[in-house]
Amino acid sequence: MTQEERKNLEILACKARIGAIIGTFNAKSGHPGGSLSAADMFTYLYFKEMNVDPANPAWEDRDRFVLSKGHCCPSLYAVLALKGYFSWDELSVLRHVGAMLQGHPDMKGTPGIDMSSGSLGQGISAACGMALAAKLDKKDYRVYTVLGDGECEEGEVWEAAMFAGHRDLDNLTVIVDCNGLQIDGTTEEVGGVEPIDTKFESFGFDTTIINGHDFDEIEQALAQAKASDKPFAIIMKTVKGKGVSFMENQVGWHGKAPNAEEYKIAIDELEAQLKELEA
Repeated sequence: MTQEERKNLEILACKARIGAIIGTFNAKSGHPGGSLSAADMFTYLYFKEMNVDPANPAWEDRDRFVLSKGHCCPSLYAVLALKGYFSWDELSVLRHVGAMLQGHPDMKGTPGIDMSSGSLGQGISAACGMALAAKLDKKDYRVYTVLGDGECEEGEVWEAAMFAGHRDLDNLTVIVDCNGLQIDGTTEEVGGVEPIDTKFESFGFDTTIINGHDFDEIEQALAQAKASDKPFAIIMKTVKGKGVSFMENQVGWHGKAPNAEEYKIAIDELEAQLKELEA
């Protein structure tokens, strides 16, 4: 990756974080913490990794993406808007009655959303089905899904992992956003999900652990996934609330919208980061 490519991705990810804050503030609800932690991966997937066409969202041969931790859609929506699937202005009416963008992804109402999600554990299961369909149809598209580490407490995640390994779904990449926090506290306190990598390996996956805010590591991990002859799990270590000082590593920002004062602080911080990146 060139320095220019990395800088462009960092700019886009910062804009995606701004979009997530705009959305949750105007909705007066939502999940900023996990949206901010996953913004770098969403950005890389849509602007560097996946073969997609915003002008033809239903293109049969496109790569598929499933946000299994569907509540973290605000930054995904921002990335889709930046990619050209719909207007940036949609973010300001997030979760409003009749608006396109709702609190969890809706494949029937939102261009670029390949699977409705929200009930934790179901997204990875749907992604497995998509990956199997590609095999049966002899298609070359790949399937990507992002889970939360707290989500890995759901038994359905491991049923899906067992299925993926049994079916040799080497076109499936599972990405786990390990920010260490969930709605009730730390993942260590609540469910003890670690070690996540060896759990996936026991079901026949190849795995790697990366810094989920480092685009070079993201690129290397996704290249490993493509080269593997097994389903692949990327365990990305991240900071919940990344980019907003008072939200970082704070469990209270799992599912709470900023008020007007907090919104101004958050936007000011992110816009200052953006200005520095664009300099």
